Amino acid sequence: MTYAHITGWGKCIPPASISNDEISNIVDTNDEWITTRTGIKSRRVSHVSTAELATVAAKHALACAGVDAKDIDLVLLATCTPSTMVANTASLVQKNIGAVGAAAMDTNAACSGFLYALQAATAQIRAGMIKKAVVIAAERMTWYVNWERRDSAVLFGDGAGAVILEAADSAAGLLATKTGCDSEDRDILHIENFGSDLDKYAPIGPSNLLFEGREIFKRAVKGMSEACDDVLLQAQLKLDDIDVLVPHQANLRIIQAIQQRLKVTDDKVMVNIADYGNTSAATIAIALCEAVEQGLIKPHANIMSAAFGAGLTWAASYIKWGERVTPIAISDATLTPCDKTGLELVAAAVAACKDTR
Repeated sequence: MTYAHITGWGKCIPPASISNDEISNIVDTNDEWITTRTGIKSRRVSHVSTAELATVAAKHALACAGVDAKDIDLVLLATCTPSTMVANTASLVQKNIGAVGAAAMDTNAACSGFLYALQAATAQIRAGMIKKAVVIAAERMTWYVNWERRDSAVLFGDGAGAVILEAADSAAGLLATKTGCDSEDRDILHIENFGSDLDKYAPIGPSNLLFEGREIFKRAVKGMSEACDDVLLQAQLKLDDIDVLVPHQANLRIIQAIQQRLKVTDDKVMVNIADYGNTSAATIAIALCEAVEQGLIKPHANIMSAAFGAGLTWAASYIKWGERVTPIAISDATLTPCDKTGLELVAAAVAACKDTR
């Protein structure tokens, strides 16, 4: 039987950030209000496109795996903030990394996107259709933010993460997964003024990322928990078998609720929401990279991951790590230099939002 091992991992974190104290200069809030409700202390703001974030993350993952981009069969990009819709953003990433001839595709399941994409690429490898894939999650969520809305302005950040999948004979990689969507309630989390349903000749103004916080909290915990239960059953695992929990980083309270449901101790949970905020599809990809870097993921670790996003999509995955936890090589890929602070990067957007009051 063929499996899809994770052999490389890489991330891309924009250098500019906005702290909770700094964001209080934009909206009526403060560090205590944000921290107690979300666990977020800061968020990154990208000065470059989603495609460039994805490119750098992919190059780091390729070097880590010791894989030449020309040998990649599939470039799969999970994003809800593509640089371009047509052509897809994955095709630009494919060009940038030199994956000549590889299939290139974007997928959008919002915050669940990385786990959806991991499932899709794994399925192709296990079916024998391809041998090597790069799965990337990259987001520029601050592009969507309406800086007049305190409830959403404080939550989101930018970043990217990537993994390399390679066909292998031993049982490792994504071994069990459950994905789904509760579409009946999709309107409780959505961007209301974006897409081809709009009158493109009418003035639109800044995008509004709308959500009903309490309902989302309840549905996120329920959806992610039930998906984890399903995956544990599929994999014939017990709660005690989980070595590491890598959840979607949307809200610290949600993470803690999932942790309690799975009876996982603090030392087994990867949490980095304080530094990055919610980077949508990229949260799990970035957290997975940092869990390896910090030694939380050890050889042959049993990893549980879960996500919940707009749609309302949800996913849970059981990943069996392989032997290697150190990079084969390290890429020197970096972003275009940034000479602005986070506040300077969003200044024009903030002014535009205020002008549309």
